[in-house]
Amino acid sequence: MLIQNSFIPGNEGGKLYLVATPIGNLEDMTYRAINTLKEADFIAAEDTRQTRKLLTHFAIEGPLVSYHEHNKLRSGEEILHKLQEGKTIALVSDAGLPAISDPGEELVKEAIALGIPVIPIPGPNAALSALIASGLSTKGFVFRGFLPRGKKDLWTALESLKYYPETLIFYESPHRIEKTLKEMKEVLGSRQVALARELTKRYEEFIRGDIDEVLAYLRGLEEIRGEFTVIVSGSTEVKEEEGEAWWAELDISAHVESYLERGMDKKGALKKTAEDRGVPKREVYNIFHKS
Repeated sequence: MLIQNSFIPGNEGGKLYLVATPIGNLEDMTYRAINTLKEADFIAAEDTRQTRKLLTHFAIEGPLVSYHEHNKLRSGEEILHKLQEGKTIALVSDAGLPAISDPGEELVKEAIALGIPVIPIPGPNAALSALIASGLSTKGFVFRGFLPRGKKDLWTALESLKYYPETLIFYESPHRIEKTLKEMKEVLGSRQVALARELTKRYEEFIRGDIDEVLAYLRGLEEIRGEFTVIVSGSTEVKEEEGEAWWAELDISAHVESYLERGMDKKGALKKTAEDRGVPKREVYNIFHKS
């Protein structure tokens, strides 16, 4: 077991700060993030050219070191060595929170294993920004990030998520978004989705509807541009196990409630319960409303 007390007096050794940076609009940069970058001994950046633009905008002169997918082994060792020497390092990604869908995750694990404090500096995040404006359930969600490229691996990944009742969150590139949505329709069935692109920027756009409607919209565009955050409604189905049906020990009212808890509307929950049990919908309706 490891206990980290981030700010107790006397804990003056090296620290790794995970600093959120804007995902588009520079006004989303927090005062704390700016001050942390100014005070850090080094700033570790995914793309030093991109980060230099940000630092210049906020008049931050801290020295930059490169840390990305292709040099993470060598650079990671150098960063850990600096931390062990007592240096303060701020890790940033090109946009948003570091360590989400980028190699920063590995650096965090290694720093923790060495007993180095890892301190988050919260800020913009594409996944949660898209989720809260999607119009889909925020009661529970599963972040999956980028899906595999190969069709077999893609289907395996989607199959593993098929019966999740939580809202699903993905990232996708503009040249793959149509293919990914088609595969989602094949594996997950018809779902409500919300695509968010150019978040916080001038041309921010949300595309909401079922998968077929969203695909039709995308096909009508001359060119698909911008990185996408894809929000997908959770499953209202329950995976059938071998043997007795999952709802066998529930009474009708509890059966309906189980579908409501999964985000299904009342009309759909009543209909699905009737179908499961092979009884008239009116019977389910009367029993549910008398309970």
